[in-house]
Amino acid sequence: MNDFDYLGEGEVYLDGACQSLRPRPVIDALNKYYTEHNSCGERVKYKWGRVTDEKVEETREKVLKFVKLSPRKYTCSFTLNTTYGINLILSQLRADCFAKVMTSEIEHNSPFLATIAFSERTGLPREVMKRNEDGTILVSDYDFTDAVVVVNCASNFDGRKLSNISELCKAVHKAGGILIIDAAQAMAHSADVLRGVEVDAICFSAHKLYSASLGVIIWRDDLLDKMTYGFVGGGMVDDVELDKYVASAEGKEHRYTRFESGLQAWGEIVALGTALDWINGLKKSDWKRLESLSEDLYEFLNASDKVHMVNHEANPTMSFYVDGLDSHLLGEALSRENIMARTGYFCAHYYLDHVLGLPPLVRFSLGFQTRESDIEKVKKVLGKII
Repeated sequence: MNDFDYLGEGEVYLDGACQSLRPRPVIDALNKYYTEHNSCGERVKYKWGRVTDEKVEETREKVLKFVKLSPRKYTCSFTLNTTYGINLILSQLRADCFAKVMTSEIEHNSPFLATIAFSERTGLPREVMKRNEDGTILVSDYDFTDAVVVVNCASNFDGRKLSNISELCKAVHKAGGILIIDAAQAMAHSADVLRGVEVDAICFSAHKLYSASLGVIIWRDDLLDKMTYGFVGGGMVDDVELDKYVASAEGKEHRYTRFESGLQAWGEIVALGTALDWINGLKKSDWKRLESLSEDLYEFLNASDKVHMVNHEANPTMSFYVDGLDSHLLGEALSRENIMARTGYFCAHYYLDHVLGLPPLVRFSLGFQTRESDIEKVKKVLGKII
């Protein structure tokens, strides 16, 4: 794609699951903020500030529209990243509203560690659920009574999806619990799995969504009933007296300030709005090409007796190890050929290391920047190495 024209011939970027490359329109939008209306949002009256305010509000609207959730029920707030967002929510949930916290075995350390910390802070028990090979959770196996459930809807090592997220959401709500979704790996290529599902919160990172580094929390307004203020600062209040303050989030118009203490990354927020426009403007052929390239690379890897795939089906994100080869050394060998890939356990240590007992892995994560020539080069280089 011309929008990634800065990617040199022979340079193969296969680490989008960590952070995606940014298309030219997103880079231009960020640069335009700094050169044409660099200003503090929601604090100034001059023209630049008004432009920033308008674009930030547009991004909030675009985010909710992208996941098909109503602004009458949901609010969009901005933060640092997915990890920060999950921790920010859990650190302020009232323990007296819940009976336990639950997560699943295939989680990134973001929710996995955050649920451990939540359990330690509140004294509530913690339960780790099994996930099927297709990413689903057998809902009937678990008791969600008054539970805080924190799970991903797409894995960061093989892309498996929580395709029964609607069933899980209904079961959790019926039992009086809440469902928080880690959507970091879903938003770029698998957002359909969660669109329109009325979970209690969705956390994701814009830098995995072809945009600048930024975190986003989409949350149901009634989640505030189960929370206390524990992280406060500038931009969150309408008035402050000696020993008390009036929170801006008490009114619907400024509800988003509940998770936005201090100055925000205004340029990055503007860039996210452009990224969403860019993704929405992609053609069916772009999506088909990504699917085809993913299948091509998956079939090549799966055909070798020496390659052991974590994936059970093709996905833009795929992980594997090779018999007799240290994955970190393999990653260095690929790097010498200008092939950029991730090695290790990808912050999913518990499942990959302690449950499956796998050695460190290599992860290829494709994106819309991936070219046919990239896949051919990977196949040629890996074919020689293997």
